[in-house]
Amino acid sequence: MDEILIEDHGPVRQITLNRPAKKNALTPPMYAELTNQLNLAAGDFAIRVVVICGAGSAFTAGNDIFDFLNTPPTSSDSPVMQFLAAIHNFPKPLIASVHGNAVGVGTTMLMHCDLVYAAVDAKFQMPFVSLGLVPEAGSSLLFPKLAGHVKASEIFLTGRSFDSTEALEMKLINSIEADPLAKAIATSQIIANQPPEAVINTKALLKSGSYESVTAVMRVEGELFQMALESEEAQGAFMKFLESKSKG
Repeated sequence: MDEILIEDHGPVRQITLNRPAKKNALTPPMYAELTNQLNLAAGDFAIRVVVICGAGSAFTAGNDIFDFLNTPPTSSDSPVMQFLAAIHNFPKPLIASVHGNAVGVGTTMLMHCDLVYAAVDAKFQMPFVSLGLVPEAGSSLLFPKLAGHVKASEIFLTGRSFDSTEALEMKLINSIEADPLAKAIATSQIIANQPPEAVINTKALLKSGSYESVTAVMRVEGELFQMALESEEAQGAFMKFLESKSKG
């Protein structure tokens, strides 16, 4: 599909979110294609590393609000839940290049990446509570492990955004780069030249201490997220958000 672009740089596969007019806001078909591409890359021995990035002025604005309201992910087999499972289980190195807005899942997916490079203009936000929802993608466990409990509480409960400097301080990203995509591709090529089984086994070992607990938390988050989506509180918050967008 045109909204998910695939480009191979030898053993490095670049997946680009390509809906720039909507700041790469994600729709169910985009989630389904992302899942498909991750699964294809996982099973292709020629692909050693995957880089994910966004076209245009943003990494991703997160879920497309209109699609979210029209086709809410109210089951574990919904496209968004399938994508979260695929990124959690992806066995090969996954590197993200972030610029502009990285909202909601645009930030939480980074916690499943092995390396993350961000531009100076990168702006991160996880406004789940502000929308009457709860964190997803295992972020309620992973983010406090990175940033500490009090900082994670502040970010989640206020819904405020934070810049690349703060993201670096919280260990969400590896470094701030003038050209994060070039850095991501260059690092990917170095990793791709390493012995592949050793790379895969090392990633598995690095994740082994938290893999089962993240899986369990993602399951609970998913159940609470689906319940929250159907609540009057969330519906009101979404309407308020859409009204503010139309006025802005």
